[in-house]
Amino acid sequence: MSFPDTKYMGSKQAILPFIISHIRPLSFSSAMDAFSGSGCVAYAMKRLGKRVTANDFHRFAYHIAKTTVENNSITLSANILAMLLRRNPKSKTFVKDTFTGLYFKEEDCDFIDNTYANIRDLTNETHQSLALAALCRACMKKRPRGIFTFVGNKGRDGRRDLKISLKQQFLEAIPLFNQAVFSNHQRNKATCSDVFDLSPKGVDLVYIDPPYMSPHSDCDYTRRYHFIEGLCSYWKGLILQAHTVTKKIHSYPTAFKNTRTACDAFSRLFDHFKNCILVVSYGSNGIPGREEMVRLLRQFKKQVRVYETTHKYCFGNHHHKVGQNNNDVSEYLFIAV
Repeated sequence: MSFPDTKYMGSKQAILPFIISHIRPLSFSSAMDAFSGSGCVAYAMKRLGKRVTANDFHRFAYHIAKTTVENNSITLSANILAMLLRRNPKSKTFVKDTFTGLYFKEEDCDFIDNTYANIRDLTNETHQSLALAALCRACMKKRPRGIFTFVGNKGRDGRRDLKISLKQQFLEAIPLFNQAVFSNHQRNKATCSDVFDLSPKGVDLVYIDPPYMSPHSDCDYTRRYHFIEGLCSYWKGLILQAHTVTKKIHSYPTAFKNTRTACDAFSRLFDHFKNCILVVSYGSNGIPGREEMVRLLRQFKKQVRVYETTHKYCFGNHHHKVGQNNNDVSEYLFIAV
């Protein structure tokens, strides 16, 4: 069993050993990853044998967590894969009509439209999530830096990921997610909720890798991943901003991405989970800073320990930022008990 590698911005996959080395000695049997994102930390806690809830308000992150964390046994068989690849007469053409030439060629957009129609025909929700997770991964792998904040051929080079078809990316993603499925003999759960709507009852430890502001980037993950977020519902119920170059969707409101409201949002969050062990991943370029985060945590916890490691975020929001030293930060792990 292994977690599929990811291009997800902000993913902690590269520093998982650092995070888990400090979580493992703590006394807990149940855990919540409140902002699960790529899902790799929730998956690592599942491997520790804990009962895990993985939450994220993005639909694409929810489907990844449902596939890898909640799911203990279900995989996509060769027969189901063949069904996903068949030509579906009910397939619509929204992706081909809206996004051809922006992110993918027409044949790739047609594949997305047709595959989504086939996914909707699956009767098992976990099968649907697994196929959607694979399709989202295929879309990200086919994009330079894995994001959807620019259009056209910017960033395209000779890398295999950018040359092979989206269908081939999908075919390669399926076995990766199949191989990640295992049972830790716990009733794990994936949810897609606002963090303040989650109940802390019965949760021993909450891992928090929050969206946060920095002087060098924003925390608008919806803007970066609007295409796969829209794809997971086929844009139903979402506001498509057709006047924008990227054809993005309207972002979800959150107090964490505003410098005027961020401190209050963190204080509310720590208060909400004050009866749990709080484990917070945070970058040295974050707003609020380290000392303010310690102060906020100490309002609700007697002891706050801070661990530190170096970490390079490989992606910037804009092409001119890629490779800048601004992406080199210290990564803090706050543990409050």
